[in-house]
Amino acid sequence: MIVDLPAGLRARHLADEDHLRVLAVLDTWWGGLKGEAGARERALLLPRLYFQHFTTTSFLVERGGGEIAAFLVGFLSQTAPETAYVHFVGVDPALHGQGVGRALYQAFFALARSHVRRYVHCITSPENTASQAFHTRLGFTASAVKPDYDGPGLDRVAFTIDLSAHPVTTP
Repeated sequence: MIVDLPAGLRARHLADEDHLRVLAVLDTWWGGLKGEAGARERALLLPRLYFQHFTTTSFLVERGGGEIAAFLVGFLSQTAPETAYVHFVGVDPALHGQGVGRALYQAFFALARSHVRRYVHCITSPENTASQAFHTRLGFTASAVKPDYDGPGLDRVAFTIDLSAHPVTTP
């Protein structure tokens, strides 16, 4: 399912029972970004419906003991037939720089291609400069900051990658 994961990690699709486990790691992994308001915002971005209705397009990476190491929540657009969307991604900071995030995205790109999707979109907050740098390294193109994108005071940077311009990588 996902290739090139560090030793001791295994991947599978998300399941309903993963919801509270994923919510439990958010504040730690994001290091308190944007304080209490940021914690509430992150939790509200991951309601249970994603763990019920987008399981076949989303991934969870676990350590051998079942501890969550990373996740990607994504889906295929129902409105734009050439588009897939990465809604939320998290990687344990202890694993940053080890290719886990890249492996998750490569798996999602392969899934999108298998459904004849050309574009993948995602967003991040302007404060999350690490996320912006990561997406740029993957080949995404960033927009300027979009004020009030997700509501009043919820500015975002939008990213797009054209999968047809990026060859498939083989392990």
